[in-house]
Amino acid sequence: MSPLRADLEIVANWVEEGQRVLDLGCGDGLLLRHLFEQRRATGYGLEIDPEGISQSIANGINVIESDLDKGLADFEDDAFDQVIMTQTLQAVQRPDQLLSEMMRVGRTGIVTFPNFAHYRLRWHIAVRGRMPMSEALSYAWYETPNIHFCTIRDFEALCEALGIHIIERRVLSHDLKRPLIGGFMPNLFGEIALYRICRA
Repeated sequence: MSPLRADLEIVANWVEEGQRVLDLGCGDGLLLRHLFEQRRATGYGLEIDPEGISQSIANGINVIESDLDKGLADFEDDAFDQVIMTQTLQAVQRPDQLLSEMMRVGRTGIVTFPNFAHYRLRWHIAVRGRMPMSEALSYAWYETPNIHFCTIRDFEALCEALGIHIIERRVLSHDLKRPLIGGFMPNLFGEIALYRICRA
């Protein structure tokens, strides 16, 4: 099995041995497969893209075809120890509702997303006057699946409004390394944000 990306490695390290996991927008299922094999986790992936579903099945993942914009009504309260959503928050219609649903069905959650307040993106708009593209945001404005341009400050304010406690935050640069001064000014220097959250 190929090694996980650095951001997914951090996510995997936040999952404890034997936890019940729900992965929202699981894509090819490689993260879940890693968790099943290395952490003895159990659980499911939710995915809407047919190619992602096929890849997840090929990777031995229990995957359910599901539209996250319709919520998680099929799952009971506290059905999972950990609900994971990597690089998906910015692509759903109502991130606030999905975060609330995550906290309903899981004891804790992990959320990662591209930070749209990163200095390179600010520079791109200020100097070029065009919507930015970067390694972390590789789509042109007219084809991007991102519909909510979220920043680290936006996310933390939303968590506060929803009564969600932030356990831990990490930020990474576009090459998935820790920026030298990312801890000092994460909203400016972090390109990818990673959070562990729970109900307050």
